[in-house]
Amino acid sequence: MIGKIKNQKILQVVENLQSCLQGKEKAIILSLIAIFSKGHLLIEDFPGLGKTSLAIALSKALNLSFGRIQCTNDLLPTDITGLSIYSKNTSDFEFKPGPIFNNIVLVDEINRATPKTQSALLEAMAEEQVTVDGKTFKLPKPFFVIATQNPIEIYGTFPLPESQLDRFMMKISIGYPDRESEKQILKEGSSRENLYKLSPAIEKEEIIKIQNEIKQIYISEKIINWIIDFAHATRQDSRILLGISTRAALAITVTAKAYAYFSGRDYVIPEDVKEMIPFVVPHRVILREEETSKQEVISSILQNISTPP
Repeated sequence: MIGKIKNQKILQVVENLQSCLQGKEKAIILSLIAIFSKGHLLIEDFPGLGKTSLAIALSKALNLSFGRIQCTNDLLPTDITGLSIYSKNTSDFEFKPGPIFNNIVLVDEINRATPKTQSALLEAMAEEQVTVDGKTFKLPKPFFVIATQNPIEIYGTFPLPESQLDRFMMKISIGYPDRESEKQILKEGSSRENLYKLSPAIEKEEIIKIQNEIKQIYISEKIINWIIDFAHATRQDSRILLGISTRAALAITVTAKAYAYFSGRDYVIPEDVKEMIPFVVPHRVILREEETSKQEVISSILQNISTPP
């Protein structure tokens, strides 16, 4: 995937991030696709593989403010959004913003928070605003949530509801580094301190400019119809209990546009869509039989639909 990036500005950002995130090229590119598509990212992977490091590095390379929320069972919604505190000086309540008021917000182990606390993220993720004590506060732009969860822990966790999973544009895993990258990490030791010294590769205004340019990427009527056919097929397949929503079909379209932009094109080709589907669709689908592989079902549906020329 890294070899396909031809946009010079994006390539510069990727190379900047690679300098301190060895062996994570794929995760870096997918994270950037989510950011420039104005979406949120769910990372499901085992501890110690660099989920937090990736989030910190992204904030530094993109010159964006960073907030971290460590989810626990006793975390309250106000610990995320902030709360109004009475001030003796003004004899009035003053709003103290929470960590959600940052450009990049890392929600660590999101499934350890209770459903009530998880729901505090919904308005922020959907509308880029939060409502506290009847007052609505706009979040900074760009706004991007990176949530993490451990796939094997079940004790003391609360599975994310479908409505919240659908808010995440993409779900990825970082995976173990290759042998050479892991060898380099062991030689150099932890690079966490180097992350905070990472120089910005792009400014906030340019990120917003690129997000708007991606909107203008051309996608043909044939490819749009193909995406719709795929969405309908997931809803009608006997192996699937819950197919993808219109929001999911839109996410496929937007991420395909972003990938086309990253590849140096001003138009979408079918391969862009195929590259994005494995990261946009599976977490939104519920199968009738848990033993079946989501990736295999989605792949077979895609193969049965004629690819546009």
